[in-house]
Amino acid sequence: MTKAAEPEIASQTFGDPAHPPMLLIMGAMASMLWWPEAFCRKLAGNGRFVIRYDNRDTGRSTKYAPGKPPYTFDDMVDDAIRVLDNYGIAKAHVVGMSMGGMIAQLVALKHPSRILSLTAISTSPIGIDTSHLPGTTEAYMKHSAEGADVDWSDRAQVVDFIVKDAHAIAGTAHRFDHKRTRAFVEQDYDRSGGFLSATNHFMLKTGEDRGGEDRGNEDWKGRLHDLKVPLLVIHGTADPIFPVEHGAALAEAVAGARLVRIEGGGHELHPDDWAVIVDAIAAHRQAR
Repeated sequence: MTKAAEPEIASQTFGDPAHPPMLLIMGAMASMLWWPEAFCRKLAGNGRFVIRYDNRDTGRSTKYAPGKPPYTFDDMVDDAIRVLDNYGIAKAHVVGMSMGGMIAQLVALKHPSRILSLTAISTSPIGIDTSHLPGTTEAYMKHSAEGADVDWSDRAQVVDFIVKDAHAIAGTAHRFDHKRTRAFVEQDYDRSGGFLSATNHFMLKTGEDRGGEDRGNEDWKGRLHDLKVPLLVIHGTADPIFPVEHGAALAEAVAGARLVRIEGGGHELHPDDWAVIVDAIAAHRQAR
């Protein structure tokens, strides 16, 4: 993005500001609401000051004309640091999911002095070749292609598609709650004023491309092996976007990293898995 106009980044906090901070970074097209409030409060209940925020082009953060985002993936990395700066936070535990997990990896590589620990959920490693790993499932690719036929300015069409998307990325271990999901998507749509600008995320060079491409520009190739920040990887074994092998590859690339598999989990934060996820994150922080 042009440096003349920094974006407004909307954020929300949970817990006691005196507690160690934890920054949550969500994935492509997803506002902060995809970190559910009850989930954030569970994290805060473990003695952390939790911050969630809207990525640019989502929620109530700055939005740009769809089709030509005037910013890069690296600018979204800097947004995370901007959020910490806005709260006067020098160092934080960082948790990223999906594209947010890629952003979090680059935050840790680019600003290691600002990171206490890193947790990467349902994501893929940055800066290493992943072409040999299983790719996005054919079923999800077929569903995703249908997004090209959606009128992203039409609320009904968009809500229907995002609900279908949530179902398509769900795991196999739990029942999918259509009613709850539709109510949530409608809430997110209305709060965000639509999702049209959020489609810009898929036009970024280093975004959530849902494929086996090498991610990360030349500056970050091979750098994961040098990561000194304690890393926890959490990954569902039924993730259709980034199969669990991506999480395993990320953990393998960083010395001392730990991988927690969510059996039957998808590309999601299912409420029935929160206890396992929150406990793993809490143990990871305490090991720091």
